[in-house]
Amino acid sequence: MTAQEPRTVQADNAGLFALSGTRTVIVGRRRVALVDPGPEDREHRNALLGHLQEAEEGVILLTHRHPDHAAGAPALARASGLPVRGAGGRDGGEPLEAGEHIVTDGGTLEVVPTPGHAADHLAFFLRPHRILLAGDMLLGQGSTTWVGEYAGCVADYLESLDRIEALEPRRIIPGHGPDLTDPGDAVQRFRAHRLDRIRQVREALDHGVGAPRPASDEGLEALVDRVYGPELPPGLREGARWSVRAILEYLGAAPFPSTGAPTEGGEGLLAPGS
Repeated sequence: MTAQEPRTVQADNAGLFALSGTRTVIVGRRRVALVDPGPEDREHRNALLGHLQEAEEGVILLTHRHPDHAAGAPALARASGLPVRGAGGRDGGEPLEAGEHIVTDGGTLEVVPTPGHAADHLAFFLRPHRILLAGDMLLGQGSTTWVGEYAGCVADYLESLDRIEALEPRRIIPGHGPDLTDPGDAVQRFRAHRLDRIRQVREALDHGVGAPRPASDEGLEALVDRVYGPELPPGLREGARWSVRAILEYLGAAPFPSTGAPTEGGEGLLAPGS
């Protein structure tokens, strides 16, 4: 029997970082894997439960623990009786191992570590269709995702793009935005954008922007202005600051702050009213 195509259900949480909303992906029908239950939202949960009516067994999988992907997991687990698996730890469910296989009647998902956007980020590769469930590694629009949450995130992200490219997926289902039907082009586009930001920060430093202390408040603001320019929406400025901090660490120009980093899910990243 031909493996079923995965189904997607979009949450009503549109925003600067969530685009039109978080996409939950469901693989299989009687033996299912539900990837990223999304925010804590009763309407979205009820929609997901409708898609699980035929399920006899299964699992809720998390690409990462940002609230727009994982906050709905506890309530959905209680309502469905399905266990939660992901990065492990608080609210992350039982840990998943790299290369582990999750079997459904819609095909087998392979666990692919893809840190960068978050340290615990995972993707899932549906081998029957060569479809990658990418979470926030790549978005369905544009050429960038947020990378600025922890020390080492830029190097991790570039390595994760290489790992995705090596899988040679036929299609990518991102956590936000439409499917990416030319994965090779998408990976190259997101890599080129990140490398260009690194180049811009390096050139700014070479020209004395942010000197003598690029990680100081004054130096950081000068770098953000130089790299992102006047077109940067005010609501995205805090995210840009942390992105530049991460690039400075990648270049060895300044250490990444040991405290204070926000998360993409809105915890300290979005400007008030964004």
